[in-house]
Amino acid sequence: MAISLSVVVLLAIIMVVLIRGGNLKAGPAVVAVLFGFFLASSSIAGDVNAFLTSLAQTISGIKL
Repeated sequence: MAISLSVVVLLAIIMVVLIRGGNLKAGPAVVAVLFGFFLASSSIAGDVNAFLTSLAQTISGIKL
């Protein structure tokens, strides 16, 4: 749950920066948010979540 919340906050910050910088207009941003909302309620949501969890674990396991 903490990873999901962190990803949501990070993506929200990136989206705000892109909108304020003029690189992303409000219309496409709304479409992206709606896509994410509907993707979360689809049958593929579990697979996406498992992939992101695996990716986060892989990244956190990298020793520099």
